[in-house]
Amino acid sequence: MNLRDYLTPAEWTRFREFSADKETPFLMIDLKKIKKNYIDFKRNFEQADMYYAVKASPSVEVLSVLDEQGSCFDIASIYELDRLLGLGVSPDRISYGNTIKKTKEITYAYDKGVRLFASDSEADLQNLIKYAPGSKIYIRLLVEGAMSADWPLARKFGCSMEEVKRLIALAKSQGVDIYGVSFHVGSQQRNILVWQYALMKVWDIFEWALDNEGVQLEMINMGGGFPSDYYYLTEDMDVYAEHINRFLEEYFGDRMPRIIIEPGRSLAGNTGVLVSEIVLISQKNQFEPYQWIYQDTGMFNGLIETMGEAIKYPIYTEKKGEKGEYILAGPTCDSMDILYQDFKYEFPLSLEIGDRLYWLSTGAYTSSYCSVEFNGFPPMKTYFID
Repeated sequence: MNLRDYLTPAEWTRFREFSADKETPFLMIDLKKIKKNYIDFKRNFEQADMYYAVKASPSVEVLSVLDEQGSCFDIASIYELDRLLGLGVSPDRISYGNTIKKTKEITYAYDKGVRLFASDSEADLQNLIKYAPGSKIYIRLLVEGAMSADWPLARKFGCSMEEVKRLIALAKSQGVDIYGVSFHVGSQQRNILVWQYALMKVWDIFEWALDNEGVQLEMINMGGGFPSDYYYLTEDMDVYAEHINRFLEEYFGDRMPRIIIEPGRSLAGNTGVLVSEIVLISQKNQFEPYQWIYQDTGMFNGLIETMGEAIKYPIYTEKKGEKGEYILAGPTCDSMDILYQDFKYEFPLSLEIGDRLYWLSTGAYTSSYCSVEFNGFPPMKTYFID
């Protein structure tokens, strides 16, 4: 692993110096990089409205930086809504993107001024029509190709193209014109062609809605899914943007609807460094060619996305020398708390108990996943560098 693929020398020096006297485990977030990432996204998707996916990194510090840049926000719950409203974010900059919500949560968000809601089922759509009258409702399309993502979101969310059309017709029969269509290609999606496949289906829905129901859909929410650099590096965001913008132009041309994107991981991922300490190094028997590293944080305290070895983080150590293969595990009394077992990381054989591991690209979906007190361990601390 080449550290400079992930951090500039100046960035690494800032992280290293800041972390020197901190007790592990902890997470550091670079707020300047959050701002830079947002500006780069706006440059690449000039025509799109940016709705940051709050769940990726929901701290007040991160949200405040994005608020200052004029970002809009995608929320998954009324609790995220309250956090944004507490920062002074106006409700017209908020989209309730979770398709799973109670009627009282719809009413709460509506009473607070939210008017943009996602749906993917008849029951939820009927609730929105009843409890959020006059709102802009968009239907989430299930994208089968999303299973190629490192962290797939298919099956649980969205509905088939035929069901999207049925819901559009159902709403029309009740005097409601659906506002648009959304989709999500899966989190950490590296296959650019999945966006093309999704937009082809969306174009079909747009044409069908106008021809068959007289409904002029006005918006496409392309969700998130834009990748961040982990163990395997991705293409630059410029490359993804170039192709996705071309797909949009090919399908919609001079009839371009409003475009929304919801970056989360791609905005926050590369802003974080998680620091852990090696608690124990052991070998199960003398015939195994690898050793086990047990560290002071694991799946239940910030590294849940190692489940199934889905997200492979770049891990840096300052030790040098001949390398060997290691299995990585967390500190809890739960056999599930093994981070990487099939995929072996190579580290210097000079590693010792007490050495630190630096987990790069951990700015998204880490601190917000920490358990409250599993095995008595407190949630991992987060520090912000500006």
